[in-house]
Amino acid sequence: MSRLNFALDARAAGSKARAGRFRTLHGEVLTPVFMPVGTQATVKGLTVDQLSATGARVLLANTYHLLLRPGPEVFKKFGGIHRFMKWDGPVLTDSGGFQIFSLPHARRLDEEGARFQSYVDGTTHLLSPEASIDMQKAIGSDIMMVLDQCIPSTAPLEVAREAMELTHRWAGRSLAARGDSPQALFGIVQGACHPDLRKQSAAFLRDLPFDGLAIGGLAVGETDEERHRFTDLVTGELPEDRPRYLMGVGTPLDLLEAVHRGVDMFDCIIPSQVAARGMAFTSRGKLQFRRSVYKFSEETLDPDCDCQACRGYSRAYLHHLTKANESLGGQLLTVHNLTFYRRLMAGIRDAILRGDFLAFYEKTRLDLMRSDEENPCEPTPPRHRKAPRPGRLGDYEIRDSPLGFSSVVQTSSGETMHSVNPPDEEAERLYVGQSFLAKRLADGGAPGRKALVVWDVGLGAATNAMAAVRCYEALFSASPASLRALHLVSFERDLDPLRLALGDPGRFRHLRHGAPHELLQNHAWKHGGGQFVWDLHLGDFAERFVEAPVPDLIYYDPFSSKSDGALWAPELFTRLAAHCRGTCAELYTYSASTAVRAALLAAGFFVAEGIATGPKATTTLAFAQAEGAAVHPMLPKLLGARWLERWSRSGSKFPPGIPDAEKAAFAGRIETHPQFALPENAP
Repeated sequence: MSRLNFALDARAAGSKARAGRFRTLHGEVLTPVFMPVGTQATVKGLTVDQLSATGARVLLANTYHLLLRPGPEVFKKFGGIHRFMKWDGPVLTDSGGFQIFSLPHARRLDEEGARFQSYVDGTTHLLSPEASIDMQKAIGSDIMMVLDQCIPSTAPLEVAREAMELTHRWAGRSLAARGDSPQALFGIVQGACHPDLRKQSAAFLRDLPFDGLAIGGLAVGETDEERHRFTDLVTGELPEDRPRYLMGVGTPLDLLEAVHRGVDMFDCIIPSQVAARGMAFTSRGKLQFRRSVYKFSEETLDPDCDCQACRGYSRAYLHHLTKANESLGGQLLTVHNLTFYRRLMAGIRDAILRGDFLAFYEKTRLDLMRSDEENPCEPTPPRHRKAPRPGRLGDYEIRDSPLGFSSVVQTSSGETMHSVNPPDEEAERLYVGQSFLAKRLADGGAPGRKALVVWDVGLGAATNAMAAVRCYEALFSASPASLRALHLVSFERDLDPLRLALGDPGRFRHLRHGAPHELLQNHAWKHGGGQFVWDLHLGDFAERFVEAPVPDLIYYDPFSSKSDGALWAPELFTRLAAHCRGTCAELYTYSASTAVRAALLAAGFFVAEGIATGPKATTTLAFAQAEGAAVHPMLPKLLGARWLERWSRSGSKFPPGIPDAEKAAFAGRIETHPQFALPENAP
């Protein structure tokens, strides 16, 4: 018999959404329910009274962190976590499996369990299924989780199968270790993004006497669409008479979508995490309080909310706290966000009980997609407006395109930064998207993996760099622990374009962020999560690049050879190729000129056509190794015999400045390049 006595109150017509209830050792819980994350026996920045005032019913605590500090002896002395932290509601403890998966230090996993080094004092620990359950018993949680092996959701079939089968064996050991304890215990369905494995895992676990079943291994690399699809698949394989828990998810929209697919329980750090960065979820959409539009606003945060932040403070004050990096700002926004999550869950439950969930789902889904960019707040204007900043600085000016975007132009040469497409779109498509930056970061969180190094050559108005920042932060919001560390290195010799664009954020939306301001001031910025560093090397790229760590990806975006000839010269590419020799470095650039491709080939790079962008039919990719194109997710085709033939007849086959006496040797390096000896490229 289940220790939770789960019962369904209603099912939604035309949906898998359900409203239920279960009873724990510390009271009844109504579902669907969101559980705030109290990693270290506290929700960051909040007192227990503030947490209670948000309406939170169940708190999640972290077995791994509490094992290392304060340790099981403390909980045994206090009789458990409830007396220790003065929380009288139910507590769910995770097993520590996800934290072991995402450890930054070495750990060894085998049948017995996971051995790892403590980040607190360096001691070595074994976390086995039995040790995890023993620690959760000491904590005294109402609901315990089995120890599982968590892997990226994109893991290959055999890797996922081995992890799933180990998780199943550990599940049996966890049940045995639980014994006759009155605490409930949940199993965890694994199988990554492999439908057959997910079905096998659900079938195995539903036949065991677990009190509930969780869906693990999502929000660790897959797309939103994949997460929705696999959530729907798994809930279809789980029994109706036990609660279903989707671990580590997510945004309010994620929760709504998962309830629609049959999930009852959720946890995530997002409410407090985004609050620390100035973001609030409201009935009018997301609001970002770093925006100056709120500087003079006397409105309350959310007119439909009665939380502490909404009752007592204006948007202007919350904007001030956020800009001043005062901890009170994050605290108040966390209170509001958790209240919003609780109200969302209550609204979903009421809609299911009323029988109109689908109508609620369709309306609320659209509301949750809104942001303050789409629903701006009109500030009270200051009495004396400042004169608008001039659209010119040094050798640069801002020009507006008739297509509706703005660019920075060098007046002396007439060259435009990102001239053919909106800068944000071109940066995303040509550099971040084509290099599959999100996949490389999400797939690379294995312990001991070095940081991914990205060179941003030609910082300009920071369009490419900020596209990388946005990519990282989107992944971090969804699954921070599984991300590979990122080191972004920007090279620039003139910071006037960035200064100019920062002075007019109305035209350059990508700069509405604290990072470029700090970079301009300190030549460095570090993401709050600690695993993303952005450095600026000011000066001539040809002189400075040897000081930087060897790159994995190079976003090569200086002005053209007419204005920046030295940066496109064969000599520089030859030095760059030597610097990257023996690595898997990849170079991406907007140029598709014959001379540039010839210079890259002569330097020793393996060169392929890149994607089209705007009116450009093609761009250029270059690889430090021959197999680079073969393992690239896009499978770009290396230039072959047809290109070589056209090059031999071209009137611009040599880059500018090559002396006549050196042209024969230059041509010889291209004609004998191993790229053209590959079977698919040979004449």
